[in-house]
Amino acid sequence: MHTTLDALTDLRRELTARGWMRKATSRIVLEWLLHLTVALAALWVFATAHSLPVRICAILISTAASMGLATNTHTSSHYATSSRRWVNDLITLLGYPVFVGMSACYWRHKHCVLHHSAPNVIGVDSDIDLSPWFARTWEEVLASTGWRSFYYRRLQVFVFPFTIPLIGFNMQFQSWRWLIGHARVSWDRKYKIDFLGLALHYLVWVAIPLAFFPVAHVAEFYLLRIALMGCALFAVLGPGHLPEEAACLKGSGGQDFVLLQAAATLNFRTGFFGRLICSGLEYQIEHHLFPNVSHVYYPKMAPLVQKFCAEQGVPYRSCSWPAAIWKSLCVFHEPPPIEVNLEARRT
Repeated sequence: MHTTLDALTDLRRELTARGWMRKATSRIVLEWLLHLTVALAALWVFATAHSLPVRICAILISTAASMGLATNTHTSSHYATSSRRWVNDLITLLGYPVFVGMSACYWRHKHCVLHHSAPNVIGVDSDIDLSPWFARTWEEVLASTGWRSFYYRRLQVFVFPFTIPLIGFNMQFQSWRWLIGHARVSWDRKYKIDFLGLALHYLVWVAIPLAFFPVAHVAEFYLLRIALMGCALFAVLGPGHLPEEAACLKGSGGQDFVLLQAAATLNFRTGFFGRLICSGLEYQIEHHLFPNVSHVYYPKMAPLVQKFCAEQGVPYRSCSWPAAIWKSLCVFHEPPPIEVNLEARRT
């Protein structure tokens, strides 16, 4: 019997024959350097300009470029930038601990291991667990009582937008907590490198600026930078898994791998600059089926993946970027129910 995994293997062979399984190292590294250059140049303009409109434009441009660097680094975290492991590790170290202030080990565990093995699976994928602050599913609303029930039903949709700027700080905090906990058990070399990267982050973004600017200005700048990054993270990461169309379920045992990856994800469409900022994350279905493929190939792969999904009877959904962001917010107004029968998602 020819299963969906067999069909996925056949598709992988076709992608290999077309040369899309080769690592697009040069282009990805050049994109990473472009993002870094633009982000730093815009930050310098923000720090030195006197015109408020110029400073606002500069910090927004820097945030967009910083998000592009983070999503580009995401490719390296999947070892999809280069066939040389050390290249991927170096870019991941510079992009996450040093530039963003988030543990690379934590990210690989949380995202590459847990999230990709069971996207939107409650109890496995920590991205789906927003309790007790927010109810992501209708079952969480029904299980609540008293003031919490009232909050989930009436207020959380209004509160959530104000917490979006905190996403970056929360990821930093969670990564520190995870890294310290694991380092206590095993003082592994990778954890030492992670701590070094995080130390460099605070040296570059806090200690060195303090030599040139007042403490208040450095603090304001750092807080603003991470808060804007939080907004950008939501705009890029939220649309792929938060909208109602992306199924939430309990337990991944026995689930069809291809169906799970497609049913729990949603693509969104962007223009040229959006593609540069998202680094392939707008092609969530392609990425979840082939996470080790360089993101530059996803636009070319999309027609083949869409045809594959149609032939296998698994959903392939796509919408505009603004619509996907709106859907990501609306889910906190009417949280969707947990999908009890994933097979019902077949088309």
